[in-house]
Amino acid sequence: MRAVWSLWTKPLKAQRRAGWLTPRHHLLAWVLSVELASRHYGDTCLVADDAAAAVLVDALGLRFGTVSLGLNALDAHDPDWWAIGKLYAQIEQDRPYVHIDNDVFLWEPLPEALVRQAVFAQNPEISPYGASYYRPESIEYDIRRHGGWMPEEFEHYMPFGGELRAENCGIVGGNRVDFMRYYAQRAIDFIEHPANQSVWARRPRRDQDFVTFEQLMLSACLAYHRGQAGSPFADVVMAHLFDSHDDALARANAHGYTHLAADSKRDPELSLQLEQAVAQHFPEQYRRLDDFLADRPEGWPAA
Repeated sequence: MRAVWSLWTKPLKAQRRAGWLTPRHHLLAWVLSVELASRHYGDTCLVADDAAAAVLVDALGLRFGTVSLGLNALDAHDPDWWAIGKLYAQIEQDRPYVHIDNDVFLWEPLPEALVRQAVFAQNPEISPYGASYYRPESIEYDIRRHGGWMPEEFEHYMPFGGELRAENCGIVGGNRVDFMRYYAQRAIDFIEHPANQSVWARRPRRDQDFVTFEQLMLSACLAYHRGQAGSPFADVVMAHLFDSHDDALARANAHGYTHLAADSKRDPELSLQLEQAVAQHFPEQYRRLDDFLADRPEGWPAA
């Protein structure tokens, strides 16, 4: 199983989605995420742009088996699509993989039963239709109102019993690489379609919309193709590391799994623990990070 990370720096330079307590903690997280997972997965890959590779590889000395600079192609993209590089990274994959967000730390390898599955993610996310962070009904309304385009998977996606389902993609991947490439391309097509650009321009909080294209579109693609005669993806089934968000909170430590999601990335106590973990376990990269930031008083990344 290949371990994959991705970083597109344009949203950082545009100060989209501040995320971490400080830029220093962002880089500390990169060190901990990559170095821990590299202990378990010898085949590692970074998909990035020039600026990201210069910092992660050249300055911090993180060792990846493969480095792709494919995200240089996103230079003209709207930085509100803050993690579209993650979708592009998945299109590049040609073997079973797990994409690991840089706020995910694998103290232990993922269970073998999980990584053998066709497709897997961290956990399902269930929310009430019409009152969900994902807002697919709002996106569909604007698309229809302004003459945009939707993939059929999104257009036909129906909540079950009034509940929407999406996938938490802190980790995401699997053995059906063909399906994962298809899903990622459908999400990219949705974002990039020429007919949709005027629609997106009218929408506030496009950065919030991105999670719909990434996480809800995965559920929509699975639901649309499951059991559909003639679809090459009719037999693809999703597996999860955890059964729910609450299950993840309860059992993460038992799995040696940490995901500093959302506001936890700005928690001072957790940020101190992150600093201490890198200093203790990866002193060489910790020193290199200090040297890198000492040369850049304006912080990371430079605008």
